[in-house]
Amino acid sequence: MSTAEQRDLILEKIREKSVLKQDVFYNTIAQFTNLKAVLAACIDDIRKRFGTTDPRVEFYYKDKGDFQAEMKVGGDVIIFHMNTNVFQFDRSHSLWRSSYLKDSDQNSYVGIINIYNFLADSLKYQRSGDIGYLIARLFVNRENHFLIQGKRQLGYLYNDFINSKLDNDALTSIVNTALLYTLDFDMYTPPYEAVQELTVQDIQTLQEHTGLHVGKRLGFRFGLDESQL
Repeated sequence: MSTAEQRDLILEKIREKSVLKQDVFYNTIAQFTNLKAVLAACIDDIRKRFGTTDPRVEFYYKDKGDFQAEMKVGGDVIIFHMNTNVFQFDRSHSLWRSSYLKDSDQNSYVGIINIYNFLADSLKYQRSGDIGYLIARLFVNRENHFLIQGKRQLGYLYNDFINSKLDNDALTSIVNTALLYTLDFDMYTPPYEAVQELTVQDIQTLQEHTGLHVGKRLGFRFGLDESQL
């Protein structure tokens, strides 16, 4: 292959892959912007419905920039983070057996929005060692086909990548499902053995931040419903 032919092939690859990835990236950005609007509306509605039931229970939505947003409901914070890279489904994925990907492998390139659950106090008291959990990740392609890998209902309600289109109704449903999962995902007491010893640094941390490093399931192994993504 001559140098000119190699350069032609390079340009062809750039036109094919780079343009496609830009399409997927900017489409994911657009959907993340839509998601932010859904989150704001969701919190506003919940706050109004909750009313004056108990002023100690806090709700908020925060836009944290182009690639992150968070919402607080009671003692939980859910963080939505958009990855800035574009990915392709692994060739071993079952979707490659579908005509949708076989007809055009460009449909296999997706943007990812990760959904994390943190304890509100972990952020409030800046306990940097506390643990948050990835509860779901949303994949969306250039044509707005989407699926979710996640915990419990998040893992089986949104897995029809071939036929599902991401719109505001779908985003609202995803947010509601993530909230329901989070509210059912309670913090367990850690095993006695996990907290029976303290270092000097631990006790200083305890004084400064009102708690040791914690997470909802710290010291416990996830059950079957907490399957790996």
